[in-house]
Amino acid sequence: MESRLAGLLPRLNERDRRLALATEARSWGRGGIAAVHRATGASRSTIRRGLAELDNDPPRRPNRVRAPGGGRKKAEVADPELLDRLDSLIEPGTRGDPESPLRWTTKSTRHLARELTAMGHDVSHSVVAKILRSTGFSLQGTRKTLEGAQHPDRDAQFRYINSRAEQFLAAGEPVISVDTKKKELVGRFTQAGREWQPSGEPEEVSTYDFPSLAEGKAIPYGVYDIADDSAWVSVGVDHDTSVFAVATIEQWWEQMGKTKYPNARRLLITADGGGSNGQRPWLWKFEIARLTAATGLDITICHYPPGTSKWSRGRDRPHGRPPARIPTCGTTASGSCLRFWLRSARSGRGASHGLAGATELRICPSAPR
Repeated sequence: MESRLAGLLPRLNERDRRLALATEARSWGRGGIAAVHRATGASRSTIRRGLAELDNDPPRRPNRVRAPGGGRKKAEVADPELLDRLDSLIEPGTRGDPESPLRWTTKSTRHLARELTAMGHDVSHSVVAKILRSTGFSLQGTRKTLEGAQHPDRDAQFRYINSRAEQFLAAGEPVISVDTKKKELVGRFTQAGREWQPSGEPEEVSTYDFPSLAEGKAIPYGVYDIADDSAWVSVGVDHDTSVFAVATIEQWWEQMGKTKYPNARRLLITADGGGSNGQRPWLWKFEIARLTAATGLDITICHYPPGTSKWSRGRDRPHGRPPARIPTCGTTASGSCLRFWLRSARSGRGASHGLAGATELRICPSAPR
């Protein structure tokens, strides 16, 4: 019996081991419990419990060893205060605790576990991760949803801009959206995103992105033709100024717009309210007046309300990233023509026009009626 059970018992779970000992003891009859105890070293109470299970317990439930409620309790069950303590660390705002220990640190599971241990709740970072997942938390990045101040008539302003654009498009007049895209260093620098390359042969770029290592600075300013789904991008190499912005619009008109709209008498420009094409810079207004005189077009400008620059069509439709050298052509998001023009804006930086020139500008405010 001793040799037989020595090879069997190590391969059984707790319940099956008790049943095997009880079966052997019952087969011996009187004195069986003592004989099994001497042969295996199992306690007599364990053997008696096995005999009771043979007589009373139903067949074992599949995929379960212990009875319901058996085993070590979960940390949050054994320590009822643990959840509240953890919640006070990860959500200090809802708990009204501006002095939360982790308010100015990352909320990693290791930091949380360290702070909980300091509070008297000895848990590991893996336990913290399990608790967070069970309570509906997950690892998440930030989301750009806060748009800043919102004008109470923002919807009315958008409807007005949309109606003006529809009027121009219906009349066959050009409607363009302008915006400055993200400034980039020109050279072999790392960029976000991925592209197809032979396996194991990624594009090699510089370890550092110091401006002194760059061949130059690229400031893309885009003009997107809404009706034609085409774009013109001027790439500035020093500064983003109102002179540079209007010069880009002028180049679009001379190189693309004049050919596509030979009978145009008016031009509608939509832009955000800040930067070189904002509603405040006087130089922007002066240069637009100069462009009006040079082209003979009646130019209307509609600025988007504050905090809504992401709705500008000229911001996202011309897309791509500046390569090591500035190209001469490309595509919009839908594959239409996108042309580039390399220009220095240094001549426009710091330019000023006195109040004497203000009397020569013919600016007519337009508002919804």
